[in-house]
Amino acid sequence: VLALISLSFGGAVGLMFLMLGCALPQYNQYWPLFVLFFYILSPIPYCIARRLVDDTDATSNACKELAIFLTTGIVVSAFGLPIVFARAELIYWGACALVLTGNTVIFATILGFFLVFGSNDDFSWQQW
Repeated sequence: VLALISLSFGGAVGLMFLMLGCALPQYNQYWPLFVLFFYILSPIPYCIARRLVDDTDATSNACKELAIFLTTGIVVSAFGLPIVFARAELIYWGACALVLTGNTVIFATILGFFLVFGSNDDFSWQQW
C-alpha cells in the first residue's frame, strides 16, 4: 500500500511540474504537453515483451532487448522534445527546465512501478 501511495504521489508531482511549465503566466505555452504521448508510450514495448517472453530462461532475449531499446528511445525523445522546443524559441528555457524536472519524476515513477509490481507474484501487473 505504501508503494502505491508513493507512486501516486510521484506521478502527481511530475504532472504538476509539467503543468507549471505550461500554465505559469510568464510561460503560457502548451507545447510541452506533447510529452504526455511519451509517458503513455514508454511502458508499452516492455509490457508487450514481458507477455511474449518466457522468464524461465536466464539468458538474454532479443525481444526483451528490443523492447528496452525502444523504451530508451522513447524516454530520450521525451527529454529531447522540450529542449528542441526551447531552442526553436517555442517555449522559454524556464518552462523547459520545469518539463525536464517533470520528465525525471514521471519516468522515475514508471520505473518504480515496474520494480515494485514487475515480479511474478500473486499481485502483478501481468494479470492486467
